[in-house]
Amino acid sequence: MARAPYASDPYNARGRAIPQPTTSERSPFQRDKDRIIHSSAFRRLKGKTQVFVAHEGDYYRTRLTHSIEVSQIARSIARVLGLDEDLAECLALAHDLGHPPFGHAGEDALSKAMAAYGGFDHNAQTLRIVTHLESRYAEFDGLNLTWETLEGIAKHNGPVVTREADYKTLPWALRAIPDYQALELHTFAGPEAQVAAISDDIAYINHDIDDGLRAGLFSVDDIRDVPFVGEAFADVDRRYPDISSDRKIHEAVRDMIGHMVADVLSETRRRLEKHDPQSPDDIRHMPEAVCDFSEAFREKERPLREFLMTRMYRHYLVNRMMAQASRVVGELFELFIADPSVLPTELQAGCAGPHALETARVVSDYIASMTDNFAIAEHRKLFTATAYLGG
Repeated sequence: MARAPYASDPYNARGRAIPQPTTSERSPFQRDKDRIIHSSAFRRLKGKTQVFVAHEGDYYRTRLTHSIEVSQIARSIARVLGLDEDLAECLALAHDLGHPPFGHAGEDALSKAMAAYGGFDHNAQTLRIVTHLESRYAEFDGLNLTWETLEGIAKHNGPVVTREADYKTLPWALRAIPDYQALELHTFAGPEAQVAAISDDIAYINHDIDDGLRAGLFSVDDIRDVPFVGEAFADVDRRYPDISSDRKIHEAVRDMIGHMVADVLSETRRRLEKHDPQSPDDIRHMPEAVCDFSEAFREKERPLREFLMTRMYRHYLVNRMMAQASRVVGELFELFIADPSVLPTELQAGCAGPHALETARVVSDYIASMTDNFAIAEHRKLFTATAYLGG
């Protein structure tokens, strides 16, 4: 499909903090995508929880497999809308880089531990990773990504501030980025970032249903009364009455993803026709997001989210895992902040003594970078005497 006038143009991008020449082999957005894929933070996503702790089983989705699934949906939607597919895919692959181990339980525990030191926010941590923490290049820290990619990471979920005073309340990791206000945090993100954000919703809702069913947290019969999902399974039953349960789940999830993508495309086209944007900046300054579900689908989606919250995210088996995960993160933070000498040697230089602000931020970066299994192993070493002393 031809490039839409409101699509982001990689060859007219706003550039990088440290200028680098553009090559004919890869567009700037392709280059950004490749840098994300080759980053250490991206590889670590394979060991970070989506819902289930990584060691619970090899089948369940991790942050890495989730990010790949989001990128596939984002690229498909971007292609149909005439947007830049590489930028949409890049933002989808990058959106979870800042998540600590153990999913939302890990983030909640780290946020609580960091409350007195500026807090913790995984989106801001993603920006910190790509602008500072990654150390792969001789000439700069971070990945030196384009403005459009940084903007999309910062506000793919919508405007971050509404007025000047709100800048003071931003997460410290975001305010620590040089010239962060240049990301125009009061506007919507460009269209490709909005596509990545809605693709995240599509992926995690459907794949959480898939994982929840296969983990036995609920059954197909349990979810049949939920609008949209029940309709999908009933339709599969009509078309394929004799297939196995596994195939039935695959067919229903595939159909639900297709229906959700179709709804997003229809609603996005309606909003494009209504506002008639002629540039990415027109998209940014619209009074509403350009890429979203229809209100009719949102009504169907609410009971589904409520079902997943009750029957999956708050299931006692998940709660048990998450309670243990919260304890691991909290206890690691308390030990490291009180005694930074037990941190890896290369991290100690950035510390400023027990309970200091600089120390807290080093500890936060360290814990946020951990995979589930590494955090469990560190906790075992530090809180189980036999791990180091034998016996």
